[in-house]
Amino acid sequence: MSVQTATRHAHYHSPAADQRDPYPTRLSRPLDMPWLKRREAVVKGAAEDGPLSQDQLDTFERQGFLFEPDFLTGAELDAMRNELKVLMARQEYAGRDFSITEPDGSEIRSLFAVHFLSERFRQLAQDSRLMGRAEQILGGEAYVHQSRINYKPGFQGKGFNWHSDFETWHAEDGMPAMHALSASIVLTDNHHFNGPLMLIPGSHKVFVPCLGETPDDHHKQSLKVQELGVPSREALSKLIAQHGIEAPTGAAGGLLLFDCNTLHGSNANMSPDPRSNVFFVYNRRDNRCTSPYAAKRPRPSFLAHQPDETWSP
Repeated sequence: MSVQTATRHAHYHSPAADQRDPYPTRLSRPLDMPWLKRREAVVKGAAEDGPLSQDQLDTFERQGFLFEPDFLTGAELDAMRNELKVLMARQEYAGRDFSITEPDGSEIRSLFAVHFLSERFRQLAQDSRLMGRAEQILGGEAYVHQSRINYKPGFQGKGFNWHSDFETWHAEDGMPAMHALSASIVLTDNHHFNGPLMLIPGSHKVFVPCLGETPDDHHKQSLKVQELGVPSREALSKLIAQHGIEAPTGAAGGLLLFDCNTLHGSNANMSPDPRSNVFFVYNRRDNRCTSPYAAKRPRPSFLAHQPDETWSP
């Protein structure tokens, strides 16, 4: 075991034995109800705490997400798009554990830990415009729990099954509570035909337990095709009947903020146009991960960073 890995594992401790998990998942049989009520507030800060207006905070509270077109424009957007091309062209990343390929091909599907791979993306992740929004919603100091590029090549990019990020982060990374969110910046135009992100508004206010024991090294399969940690069709049907489905689309440069527990997924890319987004996941510092709640060991650090942790490929 490397020094880095040993140090990382030393950060983990098991939840208190007498503390019952409020969000049980990866169960052997379903609970009597399709979902559990969320315990944490969605928006913990106020309008005076950051750049988002009260109307924007209310939208995030109600829907579990907020889309802001034209967050990046001009030369700044061009620089980020160019950085995407540079990272995707790095041959030394091919075959590495942090570089995930499509299920049936060699095209890159996701590239993780991009704020460590790229100084430009590191600066963007720490930018007060993003960090300020995250800390305003989360109501406290935040750090980057995960970063990645999702790249759907034209005609070849497969979809992502419906899921709650928090379900995975809780089960496999040991994230205790719902004090996290994702900031996704679209680096290529997202339209209805290249597999835009779809979300179920309002789904963030309940937690849907999932079935199936987490196997060892589950991430090696789930990052290509997720089959565990997926809500039942019954729960999805009921939530969609209540709330519908929305798919924010728009030109490159838009920002989508969404709660850690908002159910989301996407279709395959049926167009010749790639669909590329960069994601930064912000977790509140007092919500740092402990030991996994439904897995034998934590996932690798390129998937779940601890506060102030360093990582290198």
